[in-house]
Amino acid sequence: MFRSDASKLSLILLMTPFVLWIGLLIVLPQLGIGYISLREKVGPREYELGLANYIDFINEPIYWNTLLRTAWMSILVTALALLVGFPVAYYIAKIAQQRSRAALFLLCLIPLWVSDLVRAFGWIVLLRETGVVSGMLQTAGLISGPVELLYNDVTVVIGLVYTVVLFMIVPLFSTLDGMDNSLLEAGYNLGGSRVTVFRRIVVPYAMPGIVAGCIITFMLTAGSYLTPILLGGKNSSWFTEQIYDQFITRYNWESGATFGVLLLGFTSFVVWLGLRLTGQSLANTVAKE
Repeated sequence: MFRSDASKLSLILLMTPFVLWIGLLIVLPQLGIGYISLREKVGPREYELGLANYIDFINEPIYWNTLLRTAWMSILVTALALLVGFPVAYYIAKIAQQRSRAALFLLCLIPLWVSDLVRAFGWIVLLRETGVVSGMLQTAGLISGPVELLYNDVTVVIGLVYTVVLFMIVPLFSTLDGMDNSLLEAGYNLGGSRVTVFRRIVVPYAMPGIVAGCIITFMLTAGSYLTPILLGGKNSSWFTEQIYDQFITRYNWESGATFGVLLLGFTSFVVWLGLRLTGQSLANTVAKE
């Protein structure tokens, strides 16, 4: 009896901080944002519940075009992060020597030692008109004068891939590290080529890690603010900028809350669609990790 009570108490003590964190910092704020998005201003400090804010969003093409553009570029960044991260994760998990894996994995963690703001300004130092890359190109004689490499979609995509690629590598490494090397040996012994073994054995085994990494990187990219704004400049058209503009610049909390709910709903729909297309579920992807 005493052990049973002690186990229950331990479970309660362990779960209480998690439940409080989920409830106070995620569930309650989301409920509050959802409630604010349903408020229609009918007079000074007078509100009624309705869907007017959502109707205004649909009737304004620039808003939903920005949302679709953000989703498309987030998918592109996720795909590029997968192309970059998969070989790195496979090399660390299956090719590198056991004693060097920890060092290689630590190198991947180094970018997280600095904030997104510092990393974004690092790209600015490299790519601005008087930056390192422009200077090297001039020194090599490839260009005749300074060239501005910032404030375009390519720069934004590069910066975002650099920011989120680690979150693709971690679940991929975790999944691939658990794959028995005998599976690869069996594939080669049965006459399979490298491409065949990769397609028929490695990819299906790594699918939970692939899906988990894609979910994480997609959500982080769609919700990113600093990198698209700093690297995209005036040409940036990111949905989080629209949310910031409604909340901070226009003091229109109803529209800002509406945009936030729509961003969460739309990205959740994309994740759900990706899970359905790949035949995976949260239980064997993110939850497994």
